[in-house]
Amino acid sequence: MLLRELTREEKAAIRSLVTKWCANYDREMGCLPLDCECHMLGKCWTGAYCRYFREAVLPLNPVLEAALNTEGPAPETRPCPICGRPFLPDGRRRYCSEACSKAARQKKQRGYMRKYRG
Repeated sequence: MLLRELTREEKAAIRSLVTKWCANYDREMGCLPLDCECHMLGKCWTGAYCRYFREAVLPLNPVLEAALNTEGPAPETRPCPICGRPFLPDGRRRYCSEACSKAARQKKQRGYMRKYRG
């Protein structure tokens, strides 16, 4: 893996993930198993990550995970037409989640029914 400096957005996303989802993080104590400041909050470069963060927390943000685990520029993302969140396109996938897919299907069905009645 090639070392590169993290972007401002990547640092903010890492900080958000750690403070919200990391079970080993405490606001007052920092990293509970190491009994020191959290290593991931001061991260400036790609490279070695906390194992718990890499295995349990990072998969919660697949776009960030792909950006940190690939060399070169960040992979191509597509905005979800329903909620606007970026996601990694996988084949013919058009929506970021099953919930957005369901919402789009309902909206389309309502349009069909409106046209049918009108």
